[in-house]
Formats: sequence, structure tokens, C-alpha cells
Amino acid sequence: MTTGIRGALPELAGRARSVGASPVREILALTARPEVISFAGGLPAPELFDAEGLRRAYDRVLAERPGQVLQYSTSEGDPALRGAIAARAARRGLPTDPDEVLVTGGSQQGLSLIATALLEPGDTVLVENPTYLAALQCFGFAGARVVPVPTDADGVLPDALEELVRRERPKLLYLVPTFQNPTGRTLPADRRRAVAEVAGRHGLWIAEDDPYGELRFEGAHQPFIASHDAAADRTVLLGSFSKVMAPGLRLGWLRAPAGFRRACVVAKQAADLHTSTVDQAAVARYLADSDLDAHLDRVRAAYRARRDALLAGLPGALPAGSGWNRPEGGMFVWVRLPAGHDATALLPAAVARDVAYVPGAPFFAADPDPTALRMSFTTHTPAEIGEGLARLAGVLRP
Repeated sequence: MTTGIRGALPELAGRARSVGASPVREILALTARPEVISFAGGLPAPELFDAEGLRRAYDRVLAERPGQVLQYSTSEGDPALRGAIAARAARRGLPTDPDEVLVTGGSQQGLSLIATALLEPGDTVLVENPTYLAALQCFGFAGARVVPVPTDADGVLPDALEELVRRERPKLLYLVPTFQNPTGRTLPADRRRAVAEVAGRHGLWIAEDDPYGELRFEGAHQPFIASHDAAADRTVLLGSFSKVMAPGLRLGWLRAPAGFRRACVVAKQAADLHTSTVDQAAVARYLADSDLDAHLDRVRAAYRARRDALLAGLPGALPAGSGWNRPEGGMFVWVRLPAGHDATALLPAAVARDVAYVPGAPFFAADPDPTALRMSFTTHTPAEIGEGLARLAGVLRP
């Protein structure tokens, strides 16, 4: 018989207490009302999903080999899917063998596997400033020390990177070189080469995250950092089907040198055994039966029109003295309000007018800019974007 006295439970791990929730995910919850025009989420346009093509792919694999696609699978991933991923990477200038590919539960899992396989508490990771928010969460859970690399409108500054590498002796440099989240900027080819050479000279790993690379509307494609000889044996390339097919599939991949890839396979076995067998099989079938490039042409055309609508409307929606960039693809425009404005403090007033954005401050590893905000242009039509900007003007230009 119990006495009613209950012992206190042990505390959660320090990492669970110290790493905060994603402000982006919390804003999405606040703005889920259908009347809200949200520039906040990095969400692909749902009306552009090839739902019919994906349905046919699922129907076919379930009809032809249900016993196989509903069964456990290998940790490395579906061989047909790995072959298709390798072929697409090769067409983009990076010769890849299917055995170099590990299928993951979205590229986010790939990032977690890198952290698990590589990082000890206290290890140093270099990042762009600002950078992808979930990467900061991931490195925080790993107990890493995150150090920002100075950047300009084109991305990391190679000379500053070299100085930091000499001083900090990092294990890992994390980059989103193409249409970066949150800024939308793209690292030029000469800087990619310089980054590869720094890694080659000083001995560090590069995580090259490429979820947006196939969403280019204009301009020349830039080479993968992994394609440079200096970085070929020390770059882990992350990719995703979230932005080119559908994020609900939760399918991504990583390409890594053999020893690192094997460590990631073991880490994946401990995390989830393997990625969904049926989803992998259906996506492999889709890539064999459908024309993903034709689908992407439609997506890119729609996103370009939406980007242009956002850029055209910003002068009338933002206070005088604001600035923003013009990305050649991807999903985001990076905005800076004039000095004295605080994007976080202004957000509740925007939500009250049924419009939303993401304040930029949480994306910074250090020295956050309170005037910065990220605006996604992919989720709404040009007409809806115009209405959303009119609502925003009521907040920012009352």
C-alpha cells in the first residue's frame, strides 16, 4: 500500500532543457487560420504537388509487390531510389555511385546523423550567420559549440573562414550554399572553390545542404562544393525530395565518403532502422515513370511569378529605408527594416491583421539583427501576395 509520498522524477537531459523550440514552427501554429496570408513558412505550394502521379506510383508498387514494399528494408535504402538519386546528382555535375547514397527521413535526419556520427559535446561547428534554424537546434542537441562565420550578401567570406578555422579548429562547417535558408542568397563559384580549399588545407568536414538547388528560376547553376577535388573526400552532401515533390513524403538523402557514410548508417540503425519502405519504392517508381523535370518546370514558373509579385509589392509595404535581396531561385526573400524597427515586436500586430512573416533574429548564431525578417513567396498566388502586402503595409506603414 502506498503512503501518498511520491519521489521527484529525474530532470530531463540538459540538452532538452537548453535547446528551444523552433519559432518558425510555433508561428505556423499561430497562423494556421485559413484567413491568414502567411509569408512565414518555407512551405511548397500544395496545389502544385503532382498528387495524381504519386498516387499512380503508390498504386503500382502496392499492386505489383505488396509483400516487399510493406516489409522491413535495408538501412541504406531502396536500391532503385539510390540509383535514381545518384543519376540526378551526376546530371547536376557530381558523378555519384548509388553505393555512395544513404536514404534518410528528410534531409533533416541526414543532418542529425552527421551530428551523431561526428560531434562530441564541446566540438566546434562553423555556420553562416544567419543560418538554417533547425541546424542550430541539431547542433545544440549534440552539445556542439556553434561559431558564426562572417558573411556578406553573397555568403561566407573565405578569408574570414580561414582565420576562424585556424583559430577555432572546428570539426565541421555547415553551409546551405544555394538559395540559403533564411536569406535566399547563393554562394558564388569562386567562393565555393575557396571554401573547398580551406577544408582541404586545414582538415575539416563540410556539410553541404542542398534542399533548394533545383528551384532555380534564372541565372547559372553553381557547382557543388563536393565536386571540387580539395573537398571531395570531406564533404557530406544533403538532399531532399521535400521541395521538389512533397514534404509529407519525408524523404531525403546524403552522399558521403565511405567511412563517414558507414558511421551514418549505424547511427540511422539506432534511430529508426530504415526509412519507410513503401514511400521509397513509390518515389523510385515515380522517378522511373514520370517526368520530374517537367514537373519542376511548372513549379519553377509558378514560383518565379510569385517571387516577382513579392518583390514588386515590397516598396509599397515596407517603411522607407528598408532593404531586401533578389534571389535567383529557392523560396525566400531576406528583408531588413530601417534601424529602430524590431521585426519580432511587430509580428503580433501583423498576425492581428491576418498576415505573418518570420522574424530574422532566431536564425543568427550570434549578434542577431532585430530589423531582419524572412518572407517566403511560394505558398500564395500573386494576387494573395498582393493582398498580404497590403495588410502588412497597415502594420509597417500605418
